[in-house]
Amino acid sequence: MHYKEVKAILSPQNGMNIYRGCTFGCVYCDARSKCYRIRHDFDDVEVKEKADDMLEKTLKRKRTRGMITTGAMTEPYLPLEEDLRMVRRCLNQIERFEFGLAIKTKSELILRDIDILEKINQKTKCVVSIPLCTADDKLSAKLEPGLAVTSARVKMLKEFRDRGIPTIVWFEPMLPFIVDNEDNISELLAMCEDAGVYGIMCASIGILLRDGSRDYFFDNLDTHFPGLTERYQDAFGDVTELISPENDKLLTLIHKTCDRAGIVWDREELTRFMREYKNKTTGEQMSLFDFTS
Repeated sequence: MHYKEVKAILSPQNGMNIYRGCTFGCVYCDARSKCYRIRHDFDDVEVKEKADDMLEKTLKRKRTRGMITTGAMTEPYLPLEEDLRMVRRCLNQIERFEFGLAIKTKSELILRDIDILEKINQKTKCVVSIPLCTADDKLSAKLEPGLAVTSARVKMLKEFRDRGIPTIVWFEPMLPFIVDNEDNISELLAMCEDAGVYGIMCASIGILLRDGSRDYFFDNLDTHFPGLTERYQDAFGDVTELISPENDKLLTLIHKTCDRAGIVWDREELTRFMREYKNKTTGEQMSLFDFTS
């Protein structure tokens, strides 16, 4: 890891990435794509220096409160977070200034901070998003080494449910010829229903392979699933967005199951829910895009 001095901690849309890079080594990692302009070695994690102090100063200047988002590009709960506690310190600032939070993670380390997340949710809104792609723990460990396997993430979802913190599960990425089958999707849906999730986000059954992540993915595919690279190339060629042949059927299954279970699946509605700030003490609601400096 290395530190980097930066001028801002929040993006114009109030996104926060304290770390850049990752050491988990998920076989499908899109964050390796060159479009994200990570100019250092991906495994040498960049840490934004004095992130909590910067966030404190930034939030003090905000004239209106709103939602802060983190985890969209970089996993916030990397192994080094256990010692650095940078995310925890930033969460304390978010709670202190009564901002809302939408956080996305695949790591059990988030449970360390459930006390702060609960405080945020009591004052405003805290939404926890957890990606799932396979119901099989052994396959999960193969695709996402070092991270919580699926059953552990389901336990996380239930813990947040019991604390009254809403959760959204992202079905991503849904790797063609590996997890794009009805048995897997049905089992994942049953897990989500049992865990009482608020919503399931799934734009398509497939994966994005961009410049920078494509070669890494196929190298890992050859290691774990010999012969599957050729099948991918025959089926998809050089396209960036690889959509499963089972896409329409499986999306229909997801939507019908969600409707029956009372789980939100509409992308616009889920996006609005994550972006909409709510002050639970006054009932005031505000879109993230109304957030001004």
